[in-house]
Amino acid sequence: MSTAGLAPYAADEALSRGRKYDEPASAYRGEYQRDRDRIIHSTSFRRLAYKTQVFVNHEGDLYRTRLTHSLEVSQVGRTVAVALNLNEPLTEAISLAHDLGHTPFGHAGQDALNACMRDFGGFEHNLQSLRVLDEIEDKYADFPGLNLMFETREGILKHCSARNARKLGDVGERFLRRTQAGLEAQLVNVADAIAYNNHDIDDGCRAGLLSIEQLREQPFFGKHYDEVHRRYPKLEDRRLLYEIIRRMLGVVIADLIGETRRRLVAAAPGSIDEVRAGSEPLVSMSDEMHEQHVSLKQFLHQHLYRHEKKLAMTREVQAIVQDLFAAYMNDVDQMSPQFAAAANGLNGAPQARVVADYIAGMTDRFAIAAHRNLVG
Repeated sequence: MSTAGLAPYAADEALSRGRKYDEPASAYRGEYQRDRDRIIHSTSFRRLAYKTQVFVNHEGDLYRTRLTHSLEVSQVGRTVAVALNLNEPLTEAISLAHDLGHTPFGHAGQDALNACMRDFGGFEHNLQSLRVLDEIEDKYADFPGLNLMFETREGILKHCSARNARKLGDVGERFLRRTQAGLEAQLVNVADAIAYNNHDIDDGCRAGLLSIEQLREQPFFGKHYDEVHRRYPKLEDRRLLYEIIRRMLGVVIADLIGETRRRLVAAAPGSIDEVRAGSEPLVSMSDEMHEQHVSLKQFLHQHLYRHEKKLAMTREVQAIVQDLFAAYMNDVDQMSPQFAAAANGLNGAPQARVVADYIAGMTDRFAIAAHRNLVG
């Protein structure tokens, strides 16, 4: 890929730390484009179509899934990357891969699997995404995993404990040294939060757990409601809601671009290494916008994520994960042949990690069917 037009502090594949296993260059694609394509063609990426974002996949055809969420994160990230002259293919690759390690049933499934793994090293979906890409995907003859570029792997690993970082080699170093990731990685982290804050409003209203009247009490939403309603007083609810969300997204993204530009001018990094050496991230919303973003997130936590109907679903799916874990730990041959073979002869933490890998890779509907077959 040509580096023409990239800012000096953007990720440049010509200066990359490269891949774990050396490969010949492609004649037609840049290295980060190859990463993006490998992610899109991975089994784990296809499974995202049937993994929960907020609502379990079978509850409705129009709710976001992990796949559509990842695409929306990519859209936000790419828009900002182009505006800031960052590396767009790298931003896209990180965006599409950041949730590959997520369990079925969203955060409810992750919390349940983490509780099951408490005595075996725990479970965290962000760390699992890297594990999927480094070890579990098995498509290539010459190496395990997808053999992605360092910068892609760096961006996928958003947070990590010191204990886990010590096991990860080069990609874990920044968590030990308390340095920053590259700007593309920082960008995807913020784009992720922007995407789910806004699309969860849409899904919450579609599910009947949120109403426009209720949302008007939230200052950021209420401000845009007033502007849209004043201009389009007869607009019906669905189009009214979409127009409000569209404007909210536009304002947040414009603020993110403007504030990040300001911080880049002030810090004046000359390379990605100078970005990494910084004391704090450079990709950020303004303080005022960040406060509004956090306020909206708190509103959603109270009125959507903690809604009794949502909590009832959470209890149900967490029981499914717990039952599956107990059943597979008791008899690993109940898993697919590949995972059963990997777990046979193992005990304790190694066996539990194989079981966690198997459950984390399930889609919602596969987990429900497996639970029905094992437990009834």
